[in-house]
Amino acid sequence: METLQRNSTPIRMRNYGRIIEQMVQVAADEPDEATREKMVLYIARSMRQKNQVWNKDQDASPQRIKEDLYTLSNGRLTCDYPSFEQELQHTVQRPPQNNGQKKKKK
Repeated sequence: METLQRNSTPIRMRNYGRIIEQMVQVAADEPDEATREKMVLYIARSMRQKNQVWNKDQDASPQRIKEDLYTLSNGRLTCDYPSFEQELQHTVQRPPQNNGQKKKKK
């Protein structure tokens, strides 16, 4: 019986996770510029959502997402696309929180 290999390399930015890191590497290796732009925009939206889950108090600015993408790709990805800032201006809607209270029946 063979044992499964476990990926034990450390995650560089834990708030984004290993899957985002792998997506960034695939996007950095993409030769087509138009496809790479679409991939970067999708990854940036995912990074913003994951950052809002981990950091509820502060909003992820497009500048922070740009810096994190640049860091995760080891400088191979830049976000100099005109639609990048427009895509990240939309806020993610959170469901209303009830602070652990049950709804009262009428």
